[in-house]
Amino acid sequence: MDVKTDILIIGSGIASLQAARLLGQYFQVQIVTKSSVKTSSSYRAQGGIAAVTSPEDHIKFHITDTLSAGEYHHENKFVDVLIKDGMTIIQQLLLDGLPIDRQDNGEPALGLEGAHSHHRILHAGGDRTGQILIDYLLQHLSPNVHMNSNEMAFELLLNTDGACIGVMTKSDKGIKRYFAHHVILASGGAAALYASTSNYTTNTGDGIALAYRAGAAISDMEFMQFHPSLLWCNNEAKGLVSEAVRGAGGIFVNAERQPIMVGVHPLLDLAPRHVTAHTLYTKRTFGQETFIDISSIQGFGDKFPTITKLCMDNGIDLQNGLIPVAPGSHFLMGGVIADDTGRTSISNLYAVGEVACTGVHGANRLASNSLLEGITFGQKMAQFIIQTGCKQTNFTLAVAHCHQSMPALFTKENLQQTMMQLLGIVRNPLDMQLLIEQLPSLQNLSQVNVMGLNQQQLELYMMHIVASLMVHAAITRTETRGAHIRNDKPNSEAKWAQRWIIFQQGQMKVRNSLYEYHQTRGNAQAIF
Repeated sequence: MDVKTDILIIGSGIASLQAARLLGQYFQVQIVTKSSVKTSSSYRAQGGIAAVTSPEDHIKFHITDTLSAGEYHHENKFVDVLIKDGMTIIQQLLLDGLPIDRQDNGEPALGLEGAHSHHRILHAGGDRTGQILIDYLLQHLSPNVHMNSNEMAFELLLNTDGACIGVMTKSDKGIKRYFAHHVILASGGAAALYASTSNYTTNTGDGIALAYRAGAAISDMEFMQFHPSLLWCNNEAKGLVSEAVRGAGGIFVNAERQPIMVGVHPLLDLAPRHVTAHTLYTKRTFGQETFIDISSIQGFGDKFPTITKLCMDNGIDLQNGLIPVAPGSHFLMGGVIADDTGRTSISNLYAVGEVACTGVHGANRLASNSLLEGITFGQKMAQFIIQTGCKQTNFTLAVAHCHQSMPALFTKENLQQTMMQLLGIVRNPLDMQLLIEQLPSLQNLSQVNVMGLNQQQLELYMMHIVASLMVHAAITRTETRGAHIRNDKPNSEAKWAQRWIIFQQGQMKVRNSLYEYHQTRGNAQAIF
């Protein structure tokens, strides 16, 4: 079955819906989502939106916090865009009626989270910000926007000029081909490659694998952020305990209620996430249990209803004031290289949200900048497409050359456990080399004919592509920077400052810039 439209969006989180809200006023828009609109990381987001809205705060403070948390591994001009334009866009949304929690005087109730120097986190429904924001955007979609749930995108379609003109999807009803003037990847991240994660099991990096197979440039795949506080029960992660809990006064403690972060970092329990996650990981490695002590937070159930229910559902008695927590995978800073209007290295293919790498998160994302990114860059991308219009005339498909059979793969559970063991919070070269040897080569994976695979097989195949990109990047960056922690190279190194590991067209290179048009001759170093 063929579907022709103006705009095709793959994914249904904040970035997707923000773009669709604006694009639907001018074009026909088709959204394809792997499961349902309410199983995205955006919908699950507890913390809030980081934006400057108070007179005590300033965009220069927010920019400084973003750069500091990300260890200065950024595309600085896009950080400026995120913070400055994001502030304006959020303020307009508030004027338009975006529902947020407010103080008795009507002013926004601003929260504090890790590595932020000021209270600037907008939240809604206590810890239901993502859910309320998604519902708000859904209510403001035009009838021109059509949602297609439970369809898995598995192959981008390119024309004879090399431009993206659509995608193939698979569902229980069979294969569909979508053709569009503009194709947008908004498919989220890849934290579900790990056994312990805050993400839904469907967040397996499909969009990154799609883009890589099509020849798009990919970067920063070594930087997976591990959140320090996942609810930990019966030796498994049960969900996220928001950083906002520590912003409200919760502290990390051991079983004897002794504070963990004292003497580790000046910001204590609100240190950057790679610091807190590493600290808890180390404690647990030595057999210590770790908790958040919430005994100083008055009215916890009212402030954090989602977390309270999560604890109750898992048999955690909050009366003693302790929530058992452990680190787990949370957010991928890397992805498909895109600019602030979503443009990638393939014409008419855009990437926005967690699937994209714009250089705004650096080596470690600042808390609550993710919803800001989706809202801001989703709008900027939509405005660019509206100005560009629908001008594609060549819908002749290029000939595909993928004819290899599937190599041997891990099972999904084994891959997740192996990633946790060999490419987790702390890495070493022996483990990473072992993982590289156990995974099929990127070259073999890239040439697989995927037409006959079912949805489960497609997902597992794409997970292996993303895992391979991650481990090759991680073993290549021979330093510790932000969320990328190596026990054989515990410090950052000057030679790796402002260096990006780029994958494209079957090659991996180290460049002095995230963007090819900045690159001067001789700066690119081929790795293989």
